[in-house]
Amino acid sequence: MNDRAALDLLLAHGPLSRTKIGKLTGLSKPTASQLLARLEAAGLVVATGTTEGRPGPNAQLYAVNSRAAFAAGLDVTPQRIRAAVADITGATVGEFELKTPGRRAASVVRQVTEALDGAVKAAGVTRSDVHRLVIGTPGAFDPSTGRLRYASHLPGWHSPTLLDELAAVLPMPVEYENDVNLAAVAEQRVGAAHGHENFVLLWNEEGLGAAVVIGGRLHRGFTGGAGEVGFLPVPGTPLVRRVTKANSGGFQELAGAQALPRLARELGIEGVGHGPHADVATALVSRAAGAESGPYRELLDAYATGLATGLASMVAVLDPELVVLSGDVITAGGEPLLERVQAELTELAASRPRLVLGSVREHPVLRGALESALATTRDEIFDTSR
Repeated sequence: MNDRAALDLLLAHGPLSRTKIGKLTGLSKPTASQLLARLEAAGLVVATGTTEGRPGPNAQLYAVNSRAAFAAGLDVTPQRIRAAVADITGATVGEFELKTPGRRAASVVRQVTEALDGAVKAAGVTRSDVHRLVIGTPGAFDPSTGRLRYASHLPGWHSPTLLDELAAVLPMPVEYENDVNLAAVAEQRVGAAHGHENFVLLWNEEGLGAAVVIGGRLHRGFTGGAGEVGFLPVPGTPLVRRVTKANSGGFQELAGAQALPRLARELGIEGVGHGPHADVATALVSRAAGAESGPYRELLDAYATGLATGLASMVAVLDPELVVLSGDVITAGGEPLLERVQAELTELAASRPRLVLGSVREHPVLRGALESALATTRDEIFDTSR
């Protein structure tokens, strides 16, 4: 326990002296010295310079050995696979992006290995150096069947043998997680939800989804589908039936990325543009956030009402202490959108959670995948009792 406490302190604070570690852990100097000698012999810490510029003799500083282990993460969408490798301290040491539009379904295993190998090469390590891999995808792998659900737009990932095929070619343990859940992990570990044990993250990019954290742990549901709120029936849209076949539902139709261009045209906004729904919607919301009046202001108000409508249902069931608004389409609205959603939710919901914008803006799904892989890796690597 003392070893792990010291390692966690070094991760949190950076290089520390023996004396400082002793003070922070409450250990005596001899015990702290023995602890550091043990961790250094195990290859978990390294001496890294000395204190300078202070009265008295310089003290040796110690830090976590960044090369003690590596972890990897993948963020998968229909258009690309983004991969990264992090060292045990959490620093990203290699990244790679593989474009995948139009690729044959049968090549999924090859796509995964190609993306991982690209990041591994960029990190200057090998596949065998990677202790654990976490893959984030839209939808979720049903634990009872091992098949991907709720993501019909991800070709090739629905094979019943896919997980076995990946396990056969990859030397490290592999975990699979919903992409929005991983964005929530990133916010919980290093972002706006740090220190919160009960929160909801609402995500809007190409799809509309949510992650639910209860008691500090992700709630995934019986089939892994907790948080698939795009299928949620809401007022303001026709009732969508056979939602899995349509890959859409009421909330998605009301406030998803595809709804914003349509709403903009209805409000008389010209030059809406063409391209991926998320890109067009993000540009519209960004312009609307700066509007004081006119159709863009109306667009922002309508979008805020749509988001709050779905949130009201979630809040009524979950009563979270915090709601994190994330994903490019939402964060493009910034504080103006946040304020409007908060005002609308105050009128629509009995409980009133605090709303914040997600603070992990650079590849939040990938960051969450790395944080998830690192958490397990540290538990295993830092177990000096073995």
